[in-house]
Amino acid sequence: MKVILNSGQIEQILADLTSRVISEFSPQLDVAVIGIRSRGEILAQRLSSRLSQELGREIPCGTLDITLYRDDLNSPQGGAQPQVRTTEIGFDIDEKIVILFDDVLYTGRSTRAALDALRDLGRPKAIKLAVLVDRAGRELPIQADYAGYKTDVAPGELVQVFLSESDGKEEVVIG
Repeated sequence: MKVILNSGQIEQILADLTSRVISEFSPQLDVAVIGIRSRGEILAQRLSSRLSQELGREIPCGTLDITLYRDDLNSPQGGAQPQVRTTEIGFDIDEKIVILFDDVLYTGRSTRAALDALRDLGRPKAIKLAVLVDRAGRELPIQADYAGYKTDVAPGELVQVFLSESDGKEEVVIG
């Protein structure tokens, strides 16, 4: 396995993403951050905390479970029963600018599922996609508004994100 991002680089990416978001929106706009389970959830919490600190007001953060919206849920190749967890969004998303955070953008299918799930919860003013790693190989016309690190990984290789809150270590590897 090859490490492409270490903990310091991940922190720098989050700092850069925070600055980019702040520079794009006026401080008065109603912004919320929602992370896709499970590592997108952790990254969203980190971004929300940084934005709240920089803007001097609470930026709401939620968690979105997309399991039931996936297009491979009933795939004959899928062997294991999917684990459905909760969506935890304790605020109204109507008319908010939602920053949807995922760890890796690859085919675009998880993002499509997340957009469908959000549509069932309300009607945001806008949805912006933030990802830690943007890799080549899109199957759908989806692109990140905020991408921390872009990489061209060969098909068949995995990009794995490890975060201290869930994995006890902080790095992104290709393997």
